[in-house]
Amino acid sequence: QLALVESGGGSVQPGGSLTLSCAASAAFTPDFPAIGWFRQAPGKEPEGVSCISVNGGSTDYADSVKGRFTISRGGAENTVYLQMNSLKTEDTAVYYCLKVGTVGGACRLGLRFGSWGQGTQVTVSS
Repeated sequence: QLALVESGGGSVQPGGSLTLSCAASAAFTPDFPAIGWFRQAPGKEPEGVSCISVNGGSTDYADSVKGRFTISRGGAENTVYLQMNSLKTEDTAVYYCLKVGTVGGACRLGLRFGSWGQGTQVTVSS
Protein backbone atom coordinates (compact mmCIF):
# COMPACT_ATOMS: atom_id res chain seq x y z
CA GLN A 1 0.00 0.00 0.00
CA LEU A 2 1.39 3.34 -1.03
CA ALA A 3 1.98 5.62 1.95
CA LEU A 4 1.69 9.40 1.77
CA VAL A 5 3.55 11.80 4.08
CA GLU A 6 2.75 15.47 4.38
CA SER A 7 5.27 18.18 5.22
CA GLY A 8 5.96 21.86 4.81
CA GLY A 9 3.52 23.43 7.23
CA GLY A 10 4.37 26.31 9.51
CA SER A 11 3.29 29.65 10.89
CA VAL A 12 2.98 32.68 8.65
CA GLN A 13 1.35 36.09 8.73
CA PRO A 14 -1.69 36.87 6.61
CA GLY A 15 -0.61 37.43 3.04
CA GLY A 16 2.30 35.04 3.39
CA SER A 17 3.10 31.88 1.47
CA LEU A 18 3.87 28.25 2.18
CA THR A 19 4.49 25.20 0.03
CA LEU A 20 3.25 21.85 1.27
CA SER A 21 4.61 18.53 0.04
CA CYS A 22 2.93 15.15 -0.16
CA ALA A 23 5.53 12.46 -0.71
CA ALA A 24 4.58 8.94 -1.77
CA SER A 25 6.57 5.96 -0.53
CA ALA A 26 6.91 4.58 -4.05
CA ALA A 27 6.00 5.28 -7.64
CA PHE A 28 2.34 5.92 -8.29
CA THR A 29 0.57 2.86 -9.65
CA PRO A 30 -2.42 2.69 -12.01
CA ASP A 31 -4.76 2.13 -9.08
CA PHE A 32 -3.67 5.48 -7.66
CA PRO A 33 -5.28 7.89 -10.08
CA ALA A 34 -5.08 11.16 -8.19
CA ILE A 35 -3.94 12.93 -5.03
CA GLY A 36 -6.03 15.36 -3.06
CA TRP A 37 -5.21 17.88 -0.38
CA PHE A 38 -7.66 18.27 2.46
CA ARG A 39 -7.70 20.37 5.59
CA GLN A 40 -9.39 20.32 8.93
CA ALA A 41 -9.71 23.38 11.11
CA PRO A 42 -10.41 23.02 14.84
CA GLY A 43 -14.03 22.11 15.45
CA LYS A 44 -14.81 21.72 11.76
CA GLU A 45 -15.27 18.86 9.36
CA PRO A 46 -12.49 18.08 6.87
CA GLU A 47 -12.83 19.89 3.57
CA GLY A 48 -11.32 19.26 0.19
CA VAL A 49 -8.82 21.87 -0.95
CA SER A 50 -7.36 20.71 -4.25
CA CYS A 51 -6.60 17.61 -6.27
CA ILE A 52 -4.45 16.59 -9.20
CA SER A 53 -4.47 13.50 -11.37
CA VAL A 54 -1.26 11.50 -11.24
CA ASN A 55 -0.63 12.26 -14.89
CA GLY A 56 -1.05 15.95 -14.10
CA GLY A 57 -3.75 16.41 -16.68
CA SER A 58 -6.51 17.34 -14.26
CA THR A 59 -6.63 19.71 -11.32
CA ASP A 60 -9.44 21.06 -9.20
CA TYR A 61 -9.71 23.60 -6.41
CA ALA A 62 -12.17 24.54 -3.73
CA ASP A 63 -13.72 27.95 -4.40
CA SER A 64 -12.15 29.28 -1.21
CA VAL A 65 -8.61 28.77 -2.52
CA LYS A 66 -8.97 29.37 -6.26
CA GLY A 67 -6.47 31.92 -7.49
CA ARG A 68 -4.36 31.60 -4.35
CA PHE A 69 -3.32 27.93 -4.21
CA THR A 70 -1.62 25.92 -6.94
CA ILE A 71 -1.26 22.15 -6.95
CA SER A 72 1.45 20.48 -8.98
CA ARG A 73 3.16 17.16 -9.50
CA GLY A 74 6.90 17.02 -9.03
CA GLY A 75 7.98 15.62 -12.42
CA ALA A 76 9.58 12.22 -11.94
CA GLU A 77 9.34 12.62 -8.18
CA ASN A 78 6.62 10.85 -6.29
CA THR A 79 5.60 14.14 -4.76
CA VAL A 80 2.65 16.48 -5.05
CA TYR A 81 3.03 20.09 -3.99
CA LEU A 82 0.53 22.66 -2.82
CA GLN A 83 1.77 26.20 -3.26
CA MET A 84 -0.27 28.48 -1.01
CA ASN A 85 -0.10 32.23 -1.56
CA SER A 86 -2.00 35.15 -0.06
CA LEU A 87 -2.76 33.08 3.00
CA LYS A 88 -5.67 34.10 5.19
CA THR A 89 -6.40 33.38 8.83
CA GLU A 90 -9.20 31.09 7.69
CA ASP A 91 -6.62 28.87 5.97
CA THR A 92 -5.41 27.80 9.41
CA ALA A 93 -5.85 24.04 9.64
CA VAL A 94 -4.10 20.71 9.60
CA TYR A 95 -3.53 19.77 5.98
CA TYR A 96 -3.60 16.17 4.76
CA CYS A 97 -3.12 14.43 1.45
CA LEU A 98 -5.00 11.33 0.37
CA LYS A 99 -5.63 9.21 -2.66
CA VAL A 100 -8.68 10.41 -4.55
CA GLY A 101 -10.58 9.00 -7.47
CA THR A 102 -11.26 10.31 -10.92
CA VAL A 103 -14.32 10.50 -13.13
CA GLY A 104 -13.64 10.68 -16.82
CA GLY A 105 -10.04 11.49 -16.04
CA ALA A 106 -10.92 14.43 -13.80
CA CYS A 107 -9.90 14.21 -10.15
CA ARG A 108 -12.70 14.32 -7.64
CA LEU A 109 -12.18 15.55 -4.07
CA GLY A 110 -15.40 13.81 -3.10
CA LEU A 111 -13.89 10.41 -3.90
CA ARG A 112 -11.27 10.05 -1.21
CA PHE A 113 -9.71 6.82 -0.06
CA GLY A 114 -7.61 5.77 2.87
CA SER A 115 -7.04 7.07 6.36
CA TRP A 116 -5.81 10.44 7.51
CA GLY A 117 -2.08 10.59 8.14
CA GLN A 118 -0.28 12.87 10.57
CA GLY A 119 -0.89 15.90 8.44
CA THR A 120 0.99 19.17 8.59
CA GLN A 121 -0.14 22.19 10.57
CA VAL A 122 -0.61 25.52 8.83
CA THR A 123 -1.18 28.52 11.08
CA VAL A 124 -1.91 31.95 9.66
CA SER A 125 -2.01 34.71 12.22
CA SER A 126 -0.72 38.18 12.84
